[in-house]
Formats: sequence, structure tokens, C-alpha cells
Amino acid sequence: PVLFQMSVSQPQSGRGAPCLRCRGMCTGFEPHSWRKICKSCKCSQEDHSLSSDAEDDRKIGRLLSDSKYATLTARLKGGDGVRIYKRNRMIVTNPIVSRKDPTFDTITYEWAPPGLTQKLAMQYMELIPKELQPVAGTDGAYYRRRQLMRQLPMYDQDPAQCRGLAEDELKLMEDFVKKYKAEALGVGEVALPGQGGSGKEEEKTQEKSITTSKPPESTNGALGCTPAGGLYRCETCKQAVLGDCPVVYADRAGYSRQWHPSCFVCCRCSEPLVDLIYFWKSGAAWCGRHYCESLRPRCAGCDEIIFSEDYQQAEGLAWHKKHFACLECETLLTGKPFALHNTSLLCTTCSSRKRL
Repeated sequence: PVLFQMSVSQPQSGRGAPCLRCRGMCTGFEPHSWRKICKSCKCSQEDHSLSSDAEDDRKIGRLLSDSKYATLTARLKGGDGVRIYKRNRMIVTNPIVSRKDPTFDTITYEWAPPGLTQKLAMQYMELIPKELQPVAGTDGAYYRRRQLMRQLPMYDQDPAQCRGLAEDELKLMEDFVKKYKAEALGVGEVALPGQGGSGKEEEKTQEKSITTSKPPESTNGALGCTPAGGLYRCETCKQAVLGDCPVVYADRAGYSRQWHPSCFVCCRCSEPLVDLIYFWKSGAAWCGRHYCESLRPRCAGCDEIIFSEDYQQAEGLAWHKKHFACLECETLLTGKPFALHNTSLLCTTCSSRKRL
């Protein structure tokens, strides 16, 4: 049996957790005053696994509220009008056959596409690489939480999470968020080929291949699936979409397009779109981070979108003027010589020390 649950986990604070990237060289997360990094080891917040399920659900709830996807949120009791993401969890319980008393193997998926039959939900999960399946307690679940932080940073949607926005910048950001919610934000829908949109568009509108060649023996590792009569094609890999295996639809793209579950990725970074949340622009799906960066520059110092027209640029990167500073000693470098190591800005003195 498969049990679907709409629920929110209790907060599990990761504050003080040693860095996962540098393997505990720092004793715990020390927040920088304005950078989104640990003051001690210089690694990012996500490397310290700071967010909890409850925090993530509140963030996604805020993102989807005031959009046509608000039905995926619910009002939080006692939350002063705050809406929270109705994250669909899936619990699979399988009996273990033995001569002794019956036992059960229970697997919890921290997220699953909502509104699917048990069979279709399990098929969807099997089409995702095993290491990316969000099974509780596994690297796949950690990867999902990390991607929520990376692809959908809170400070890309909530001005209160940004530091030092001027009044005119605040208004620009509010309009920016309102506009992308209305025109770009989307949540992918999972269905069988030809059944996207709950029948809103007839199958004849689907783009069918006229080729008569034999389709690949397998697609994304799917087994036991047969091709659809007209051989639909995945938008990303252009390979055949199999008729009795689930695909992903993006309503902003129209239901004539579909993707294999593992092919529904950001057109910029090629990372899977976490919880199927996408932003549609120029005929392609983007993750939230890269969509925002495609419209406005992102500060390489504080990682926030820049809403001022007066900012610093160097070697294809951008900074708020007040954040054009050395990563080590915090000396402002406007008009001064500097070195750039990857995206790390250093004064000449700190750069020389690093080379020693």
C-alpha cells in the first residue's frame, strides 16, 4: 500500500552544524553580517544544511501565494494569514515475507507529485535517478533541500530578507516579484502522455513524430513501458515519450510539450527543477535563481538581486557598490587593485597571502 500525506515536519534546526563541504573544519555556522556564507569557513549556508522542512514549506508557501498556484498552499492556523506549502509526502509500506512474524519495510518520500494514482506516483519516482529520489534520510532528500535553497532563495522573493534596500529599490523588487508570479512562475504537472491539463486540450494538438523508426529500448531507465501510438517527444532530449509512463507538463509552455521526469531541468544549469517549480521564459524552463539573474544582475558578494542602477562590474560579475570588498579583510576595493579567484574578490595583500 502507498499512503499520501500532506504535512509539514517540525523544525529541525541545523544551526551550529559543521560545514559539510570542508568536512567540519569550522565548529559551526557563524553568520557573516551581510554575505550568505559562514564567517568561519567561508562556505555557503546550504553547506551547513540550515533550513528545516517547516522553513522550506513556509518559503514555498509564500512563493506560490498570490499566484495561480495558491491552491498548493494552505492557511497556517494561528499564522496571521501566512500560507504554507501543502507538500505532498508519500509513504510506501511493503510487507517483508519471512517465516517469522510479518514485518514491514517503510519508505518515506519527502516530496511526491500531488494528485497521482499510487501506480503513477511510483512510476514517476522510478524514472528519477535513484540518488536523486527524495527518500527520507538519504542523499536524495538532502539534495532536494539543498536545491530548494539554491534554486529558490528566500531573498529573491521577500524584500524583508534583503539587506539595505532603498525605498525606490523596495518598490522595484515588489513589482519584480509580482510580475514573475503573474507571468513566469509555474509548477509542473505529472500525467500520462496526451493527458496533461486534465483534458483541457485534445490529444490531436500534441506534436507527434512522423518517424517510423524503432524507439529506444529504454528511456531514462524506464522498464515495461510501451510507446504511445504517435510517439510523443521529450522537449529536452528529443527522445520518444513512452505511452504508459508519466511525463511532466508545464502549463505555461502549453500541453503540446512534455518532458521525461529526469529531463525537466533548468535550461541554464541543467539541474532538475526542485518540486517541479519552474519559471518560463524565451520558450524554456528556468530555475528561480537563473530566471531572476536573466533579468537583473546578482551581487557576487551578498548573492541578492541588484535593484540599483549604480553598481560595480568586473569580469562579467556584478556587486552592490557597498559589497565590492575583499572576502578576507573586507576592505572596500572600488578604485583599488584587486584579484578575482573564481568569484571570490580579494585585495592584493590577501591574494598574496593565499598564494604563500
